[in-house]
This record gives sequence, C-alpha cells and structure tokens, in this order.
Amino acid sequence: ALESIDFKNALEQFQNLVEKMIILKTKESSGLYTKDEDEIDYDKFYTTTRTLFGSAVKDQNVQAFFRKIMSKPDERPEWLEIFGCFTEKSDDMFCPSKENMVLLVSEKQQITHSVVKRKDIIKGIVKVPLLHLTVTASQRGVLTVENPSLASLYFHQDTAWINGCDFLPNLNYVVAVTESTIILWDYKSKESKSDGFVIKPMKNCVLCVCTVTMADNLAKDTILMGDDKGYVYLLTITSDDFIMKQSKAGKVSQFKVLDSEFFDMPKRKLHDDWVGKIKYFSALKRFGSCSTDSVNSFVLDDIKRLEDHLPVKEFSVPQGVNAFTYCRKAKVIVTGG
Repeated sequence: ALESIDFKNALEQFQNLVEKMIILKTKESSGLYTKDEDEIDYDKFYTTTRTLFGSAVKDQNVQAFFRKIMSKPDERPEWLEIFGCFTEKSDDMFCPSKENMVLLVSEKQQITHSVVKRKDIIKGIVKVPLLHLTVTASQRGVLTVENPSLASLYFHQDTAWINGCDFLPNLNYVVAVTESTIILWDYKSKESKSDGFVIKPMKNCVLCVCTVTMADNLAKDTILMGDDKGYVYLLTITSDDFIMKQSKAGKVSQFKVLDSEFFDMPKRKLHDDWVGKIKYFSALKRFGSCSTDSVNSFVLDDIKRLEDHLPVKEFSVPQGVNAFTYCRKAKVIVTGG
C-alpha cells in the first residue's frame, strides 16, 4: 500500500533514474555512447517505476513519460506527469469516483444529496476539524453543515446573496454575511433548521468574513469582515448579545433580529477598492486582507490596528491581490493577483 512507502525516497530514486536516462540519451545523440548493460530500455524503466510507485501509476502514463524522454530529453518532463497530471484526458484516467493514489490515498466521497441547486455558486467552504464538520455557503442563500455521523443540515434564505461564511467555535454557530446583514445560524437547534440571529443593517455591502481564533475558551467569538468600500470591521459577539440586543422589529423567518447599532464595531479603511478576502492567521497573531487596489493591495497586521490609527504593514501589487495564504512550515505568505 502507498501508505507504507517512503514516497520522498521513491521520488528521489525515480528522479535519479530519469536523470540517468537523459544523460544516456544525450550521449547517444552526440555519438559518445555505446550500448552496454547500463542501457535503460522501456521494460527496465517500466519495472523500476512500478516497483517504486506500485498501482499509483498507470501503463499509459508510463508509456507517455518514456516516449517524452526519448524524443525530447532537453524538456525534462515533470515527475507529476508519471501520475497522469498535465497530460491529455482519457476516460479511464479521470474516473469520477476515484482519486490518483499518490495525491489522495483514499477515494473521494461524493455527496449525492446536496441541497445546492443548479445555477447556484458555492461562496465558502470551511472545515471544522475538532467537530468533524464541513460548512458550505452558496450564493443564493443555502448554508449547509455536513457531518459524517449525521445527515446534512441546512438553512435556506433567499432575500439576499451570501458572500462568505465561517464557523464560530466558542458560540458553536455558523456565521455568514450578505450584502447588508450578518447571519448567525444555530445549526444545532432541535426546534428548527432556521433558528438563529440576523444582525442588520450594515451600511456597506459586506463581501467576506472570517473568525479570529483565540486561545481562550470564553463564551464569545470575534469575526473580521471586509466591505465594498475598502473597510475592515472587527466584531465581537457574546452569548449575552443574543438576549440583550434583540430588536423590536421581531423576526426574519425563524431568525431573531439584532440591531447593528447596538454593537461596538470598530472599522478602518485599509483599501481603496473592494476587500476580496480576509483571513486570520493564529500562528502569526495577525490578520490579512487583500483587494484589487493597486496601492494598498495586501495588509498583514495585528487586529489592534483596526481600533487605532497607527500605520499598517502592507505592500502594493499592480492590479491588486485576489487571493492569499500562509504556509506555516515555510514561513511564507503567497499571494495571487
């Protein structure tokens, strides 16, 4: 089984094999090579590759890789191609129920009872490892919680498009944002699948949301939001807010309304265009936000900067930044524009 193979070692051996083949082929092309016992023909290449990677490689990919080395050794094909990546599609290579073993050992699970309808768009997917939950939000207002041990739970609202979602670990709620509201969904409610709170109104269009992960386990959660005017908001919600700040306006469906005017919601204009994404990195104790703004494209700083006017750490990218992530092992942030 692939789990028992030292893949890194196998990959190094494979790359050494390819390097040797390229050297031999280059010498042969220049007339400096005479065939001997060191020759690597297709049978030897196939047997060695099978020994290294087992059933993770397929015959047609091994053949294609070998032909590419023999015909164009200067191009040095990428090792991923031996597993069928970056090659032409074929019916048996892209089976809808399986994944390539070297990239994902187990087969992927297909959810056939999805509540998201056609012509809808998934706007957010959040994994909650401690609770074994996966939260999704669709543009047309479908919030879904998938749990391997439970049937999927979902709430649907069709008054406004949802722009993003996250999970509140301390309050145990799902948070989602629309153009003018903040939805707090109590997915655990036994009374109704549409139980929770709506914070409204928001003056600007809220485009993204994320949870600030803290070390404490208090009955409160902090979220960050970005809007279409370049502002980033900081909002802390406690369990007491659900009782003390209910609006006289009543309910929206089963959701109780919380007046946004009653919340202390610091905000700061960090970008001159839409805030496309916002994320909190607990390892750095910093938040990141990005925009298509070419001047203030990416900001990385402490959430305290949202409550003061001290300079923030930022950098500029022509035409801005659309996405970013942080690799803890490499200690590097990668942006995509």
